[in-house]
Amino acid sequence: MYHFFISKTVYFFYVSYKLCFFIIKLHQVNLIDYFLLNMKLYNTKIIAISNQKGGVGKTTSSINIAAFLAITETPTLLIDMDPQCNATSGVGVDIGSYKKSIYDVIIGNAKIEDAVKKTDLEFLDIIPSSAQLVGAEVELVSMFSREKMLKDAIEKLDGKYKYIIIDSPPSLGLLTINVLTASNSIIIPIQCEYYALEGLSQLLNSIRLVQKHLNKNLEIEGVLITMYDNRLNLSKQVAEEVKEYFRDKMYKTYIKRNVRLGEAPSHGKPIILYDASSSGAQNYMNLVSEILNANK
Repeated sequence: MYHFFISKTVYFFYVSYKLCFFIIKLHQVNLIDYFLLNMKLYNTKIIAISNQKGGVGKTTSSINIAAFLAITETPTLLIDMDPQCNATSGVGVDIGSYKKSIYDVIIGNAKIEDAVKKTDLEFLDIIPSSAQLVGAEVELVSMFSREKMLKDAIEKLDGKYKYIIIDSPPSLGLLTINVLTASNSIIIPIQCEYYALEGLSQLLNSIRLVQKHLNKNLEIEGVLITMYDNRLNLSKQVAEEVKEYFRDKMYKTYIKRNVRLGEAPSHGKPIILYDASSSGAQNYMNLVSEILNANK
């Protein structure tokens, strides 16, 4: 009799669960979206991917860090602050197919939520870039609190995302200052080449100035070695120099040279969607594991 009562109780809860699920589906109610819209769920971590030197894997890292965070079912937003729009096209959003971009947001012509676009990954959204960003620095000069335009806009998202990844422009102008002012931390990608460390002192100096005057909580999240080739002594030498300078801030994961990783952007896909079995995908999966472990 006792076992019969337990069985009926379990069956009752099972039927109730299925019924609730059916009702929710019938009325097309997405509870997750409902709660995201009506309450602050996340203490958002904003990470800038920045290096004023071009060709260091900055945009590739921005795309794939955001994509692998999304794969873990972590609500993630990628913001493309580079006028070249490579992060935008790299996640499959056609340039010019949208009415609002990050340009419209930072000059005050659009609300940030109106510029958000969906991607092929369920938990990854993007705010696309625009070539108009090239002239945005001139427009921002005359604006009050011009260094905080991006920060003020992001605050209006009110905890909708767990992570916001920002692809910075390859410069140290007002757009990059906006990125650093809005961010909690910065990941610095460094390419394994002879001139890799050239100009790095300028970036570090900019970080110190932002910390002093605009964002005292900004910290270096980590330093990422990219385009590493263990067959070359130069790669090993650069990695050793970086490790000697940054010590525990340097990620254990190196992003190795990989053909499939280079092909993925031309297909408008992160590496996880283009070739999940490639070494490039494995590298970024390991990197995101490090990032998540460091932010537990």
